Amino acid sequence: MKRSPAQTYQDIARDRIDAEFLRNKLKLKEFEVKKDFSKKYPYVEKFFAKKGIKLGQIRDYSAKILGASALTGTLLLAPPSTAGNLPLPTEIIEGIRKLGKNVSADVPQKLLFDLLAQALPERVRPLERGEEKYLEQLFERIVGIKSRAALEGEHLNTTYGLIGAEQHLKMYPGDGLFNHGPFSGSGMAPGLGAWGYFASSKAELTKSLEETERWYAVVQTLYLPDWNRRQPYLREWYKYRRVLIVNTLNGNAVVAAVADSGPAAWTGKHFGGSPEVMAALGGPDYKKGPVVVFFIDDPENKVPLGPVEYNKLNISKLSLTQI
Repeated sequence: MKRSPAQTYQDIARDRIDAEFLRNKLKLKEFEVKKDFSKKYPYVEKFFAKKGIKLGQIRDYSAKILGASALTGTLLLAPPSTAGNLPLPTEIIEGIRKLGKNVSADVPQKLLFDLLAQALPERVRPLERGEEKYLEQLFERIVGIKSRAALEGEHLNTTYGLIGAEQHLKMYPGDGLFNHGPFSGSGMAPGLGAWGYFASSKAELTKSLEETERWYAVVQTLYLPDWNRRQPYLREWYKYRRVLIVNTLNGNAVVAAVADSGPAAWTGKHFGGSPEVMAALGGPDYKKGPVVVFFIDDPENKVPLGPVEYNKLNISKLSLTQI
């Protein structure tokens, strides 16, 4: 077969389409498409303009969004090393059921205490999403309360931190320690809670509001990254929001209502609890310790405030541990 003679660079250049001509044709086509699009869909063009998106760069924006979505999905679906070595909550519960009626009443809390010791790091820190999902299942299956680290798109800066003892909050103008039962010795906070008085007068104070003050919690809403930008919505969302607080050193659990913002970062604490909350978590001398705080997933508000009595075990030595 006869081969054609080798082409020189000049021969190839002559045979190719003029690059400058092609570029101009594509540019003209781009202008025509943009003009046609603007004529047919003027409202879409205005929408993009408000968002700062140019029609010719839509593919670039799409690529960025898809890339970010893929990265986020990878991070969420990748199990953390700590959770990967732990048995599934379903396996744990099945093991309890097989033990039958001979299981003593203290097993659930002892089990939770042991699993928390395995799942959580020694020092408090923000948990990875996989770690939080694991704890959500543990709490629901062992404690019996459905709780979530993130609820309705909201999430605290940390769900695993140190809780500190707080004083009583004034429920109405003129309120005093005489209204706060056996824990009046804890004193009264000099200022009001983040949402002010619970009632405008003693006559308007309901039993429900009394319970809210008795079992109140403090979370650091003031340090949320979007607090200033979304304050009206977040302030209402967090008001009396119910949370599950679990003492990681003994498994004691309490349902509390968010009624104040804090503590300040310089204290080294991440949460606060009323005198009643702290006593339920660790006894009368409990002032500070590590806890996990999740939002209660209870749209109908049926979960009552107060200690969660899911068994009778109380590890006194651990409950009084000071950090």
